[in-house]
Amino acid sequence: MTDSKSLNASQETAARSFNGYLMLLLMLLSVGWFAWAMMGIVADRADADFVGMVLSITVFLFVSCGFYMIQPNQGVALTLFGAYKGTDRNEGLRWIWPWIGKSKVSLRANNLISEKIKVNDLRGNPIEIAAQVVWRVTDTAQALFDVDDYKAFVLAQIEAAVRTIGSRYPYDDIEHKEVTLRGNHDEVSAELRTALMERLAVAGITVDECGLTHLAYAQEIAGAMLRRQQAEAVIAARKKLVEGAVTMVEMALHQLSEKDVVHLDDERKAAMVSNLMVVLCGERDTQPVVNTGTLYQ
Repeated sequence: MTDSKSLNASQETAARSFNGYLMLLLMLLSVGWFAWAMMGIVADRADADFVGMVLSITVFLFVSCGFYMIQPNQGVALTLFGAYKGTDRNEGLRWIWPWIGKSKVSLRANNLISEKIKVNDLRGNPIEIAAQVVWRVTDTAQALFDVDDYKAFVLAQIEAAVRTIGSRYPYDDIEHKEVTLRGNHDEVSAELRTALMERLAVAGITVDECGLTHLAYAQEIAGAMLRRQQAEAVIAARKKLVEGAVTMVEMALHQLSEKDVVHLDDERKAAMVSNLMVVLCGERDTQPVVNTGTLYQ
């Protein structure tokens, strides 16, 4: 059973209108008719056409009230006493009956950068986020009659979608195991565009492009998160350094043993490993010590 209180979705249809240049010619003819009739009255001719003068004025006023112009990528929705009668997308000078209402709608692409809003990401960290959206009207009937103000509707839905997407992902992941707002821009932008198109479909609006233009931690935690990022970066760098050093030490011991360069017992292997790890992992340049005695002195 259909809910009687649900929204009656509109749908754009093509409207029938007249070529405005032909009607302009008719209006000029009415001016000529009026001038001829007026000259007869002034000259007090017997064939003075009072009726023609009145009719020419009536035709002029009637025709002049029906003109409107349509620029490229623009549409005009026509209504008759509140009822939608179609949308005219023919460019140039057009004419319609004077009692038909006309509402112009731009079909051009609009570029919008949202305000910076504060959102809690997936981990609860407050972040500042803003988005850039390119949108345009595709159905003039829905844009005019299914929402109260389609431009304000776009602004509200963009903010709602940005809040939803911003809270769905973490800001960053040092281990690169999750989809993040900072590290996966294409995936996040694609999901934001999908969400916006679903929200704006009721208003006959499509989204051509969107993406994040601003992404940062909120000021109250920016300092702490910067220190955490620095610490995580140091830990990750140390981890890579130790992994590389262990690989190099293992390779050195293996090659010394394989090429029969020197034979070391377990104690001397441990000492060599310790020295190599200090050399490879130390932050400062090491000073070598030359042993002029035997290996065990």
